[in-house]
Amino acid sequence: MILVDTSVWIAYFSNTELPQVDFLDQLIRQREIYICGIIITEILQGIKNEKTYHDISSVLTSLKYLDAPYETYIRAANIYRKLREKGITIRKTIDCIIAAIALKHNMELLHLDRDFNEIEKYCNLKVVHLPLH
Repeated sequence: MILVDTSVWIAYFSNTELPQVDFLDQLIRQREIYICGIIITEILQGIKNEKTYHDISSVLTSLKYLDAPYETYIRAANIYRKLREKGITIRKTIDCIIAAIALKHNMELLHLDRDFNEIEKYCNLKVVHLPLH
């Protein structure tokens, strides 16, 4: 079970050639991926073209959805605080929320964002590690 971060989706929809994009393509065919509300928002907010918006929106709504209860946001704050104590500043609070959702649902995270590497190191986040081309 894999939660796919916004960074990979953007690369996927931009047809960027990366191992993570190739892996996502496989996962889509196998229907083994999950999404959450904050990732949907991040993806859709940047789309200017209405047809592209509807096309991508229909892809996203076909995915398995992970809910984020109240405790998830407390956990996200604690992830941020724990890393700050170690001298590491996560650039986007949203990344802490996504990590907390993955942790809550015991998911692996497929990403292209270096902040998740720090969260993995100190907060037991499981991430997908792929060989680079």
